[in-house]
Amino acid sequence: MKLARPNARLFTSFSMAPKSGRVSKNSMSIDSSKKLHAHLIITQLHTDPSLMSEVIRSYSLSSTNLHKAHLAFNQIESSTLVVWNHMIRGFSQTDRPVEAIHMYARMHHQGMAGNNLTLIFLFKACARISDVIFGRKIHVHALKLEVFVGMLDRDLVSWNSLICGYSQCNKYKEVLRLFDAMTGANIKADAVTLVKVILACSHLGDWGFADSMIKYIKENNVEIDVYLGNTLIDVYGRRCLVELAQGVFYLMRERNIVSWNALIMGYAKVGNLTAARNLFDSMPKRDVISWTSMITDYSQASQIFLDAVKIFQEMMAAKVKPDKVAVASVFSACASLGKLDVGWAVHDYISKHGVEADICVGNSLIEMYCKCGLVEKALEVFQGMKDKDPISWTSVISGLAVNGFADSALDLFSQMQREGVRLTHGTFVGILLACAHVGLVSEGLEFFESMENVYG
Repeated sequence: MKLARPNARLFTSFSMAPKSGRVSKNSMSIDSSKKLHAHLIITQLHTDPSLMSEVIRSYSLSSTNLHKAHLAFNQIESSTLVVWNHMIRGFSQTDRPVEAIHMYARMHHQGMAGNNLTLIFLFKACARISDVIFGRKIHVHALKLEVFVGMLDRDLVSWNSLICGYSQCNKYKEVLRLFDAMTGANIKADAVTLVKVILACSHLGDWGFADSMIKYIKENNVEIDVYLGNTLIDVYGRRCLVELAQGVFYLMRERNIVSWNALIMGYAKVGNLTAARNLFDSMPKRDVISWTSMITDYSQASQIFLDAVKIFQEMMAAKVKPDKVAVASVFSACASLGKLDVGWAVHDYISKHGVEADICVGNSLIEMYCKCGLVEKALEVFQGMKDKDPISWTSVISGLAVNGFADSALDLFSQMQREGVRLTHGTFVGILLACAHVGLVSEGLEFFESMENVYG
């Protein structure tokens, strides 16, 4: 699993603000702000934007007092850009980020042009509400106003804010283009920049560019923090470059549980389950993803299904509630091993503890019961599933056929056709088995011909 660095850091630094738009780093306490606000009201100076600026800023940074900031803002005459930015920033950090966009629209309607700070807060608001379209509009507007291009001091935070904005809008090619422009302007990237750039490379499959970032990190001595490190481990793991992923892991000064999980997945991807298990055993702390990764890895590898069952039992002993992926994997392992007692116990556990049972879990459970000869139980699970896919139908049909319930398999196949469920190759294999079990040669030939002529 991959984690990118939280955006909060990008939106709390004001080192790039031009002097006219700079926001003071020293904020008054709420009590002091209330006293100053009261004094300005008494002296009838509460409509002066320059005097009210710090009061509004203090209110806007407190979610419980943002409504006071809004009220005070509405009483100001001819608000300045600094005060507009206070309000946009405040709304961008609440559970109503759309209000930041509305505030910007109101500012723009009144003829006020934003600056780089305005854009940073708006990009943050757009990211929090996933408003990709508006995020693009903001950037287009920024280019028209030449807010970014016209800045005399385009520093690292300015570049990072734009790169982050494009990344949130899934404009990955633009992220790479901006990185090239940034380095061309002799601005040294940091870990924040590189996380976004490497993630963009991953989405685009541009491994050449990604490898050049690794070289950039080494040549520019960029510190590999936990977020950049996790991103690199994940990307290397996906590409089966597990030795490089391992190298990053051991270079990291700080690691979190994501770091360990990412390397475990990397080992599993290349089939080195021994290294994966050794790393798992040495973890200082495990979460459900750690356990699920090992269970899934063992259940997908031949000859070691028993290990999947054992580690699931260890997970239960550690009182870690499994997720649906772990449950589906252990059902598959039990099916391969014929361990009905364990599978039955797990089925009972998920029923009592409210573990989510989706289509994948249902299909694995059907497979287990069929392979263990409890076809009636498999049919019960099938009929109790709210949602089914072609695999659900095929598993039951094949299970019925193999266990000697050919008539039931044929009936279910007919029902599948009536309901318009897509037939698969496995479905026909199952129905041909059913025909063979009861000696329906002519019917079997008809199904075989329809498989060729009707379904291709």
